[in-house]
Amino acid sequence: MNQVDADQGVRNCGDCSLCCQVLRVDELAKLGGVPCIHQDVGAKGCSIHPSRPKICRAYRCLWLSGGLAEPDRPDRLGAVLDVVAQGPVVRLEIRESRPGLFEASERLAAIAEEYRSSMPVRITDVGNVLDPDRSYRLLLPEGEEHRVAGDWTEVHKPGRPLERRRLPWLERTVRRLVLRLRRYRLAAPPS
Repeated sequence: MNQVDADQGVRNCGDCSLCCQVLRVDELAKLGGVPCIHQDVGAKGCSIHPSRPKICRAYRCLWLSGGLAEPDRPDRLGAVLDVVAQGPVVRLEIRESRPGLFEASERLAAIAEEYRSSMPVRITDVGNVLDPDRSYRLLLPEGEEHRVAGDWTEVHKPGRPLERRRLPWLERTVRRLVLRLRRYRLAAPPS
């Protein structure tokens, strides 16, 4: 558990440990979507909290850093939300704790709608994290949505016919090489 001083107005995790299930932690060889073996369910916290990896120490979800309303704690929403910078692109990342949660949650939809006017919103779930063709959704301004699965993207724009695109051959080749490297790293015994 995060032991941040509540008197300073800074939030603490409390009973929430959804990030310990949803996020990947390479130092622990933990995949995203797999509960951490150090998650102590009985004590509602991390059994290695004093010696946890640096990435765990530094991590602060959007709720913990004050970017969401008080009732929007991840365990209550069923998703971990982050603002992620990848190169020059900044996006809201919504990681569902179970597939289909976004469609069932009016609050997650409202948060996504609020953010999508200023940045892309990427929605993923914890299912099939090792599947290279795993699908995700990307919500863009003005109602545009991309549904990506493997090499294919379906582009939904309000008032326009569905458009289906495939990655160009060079990007497909690079993607396959990256996926092959990732599989090799996952199969290699930890050093």
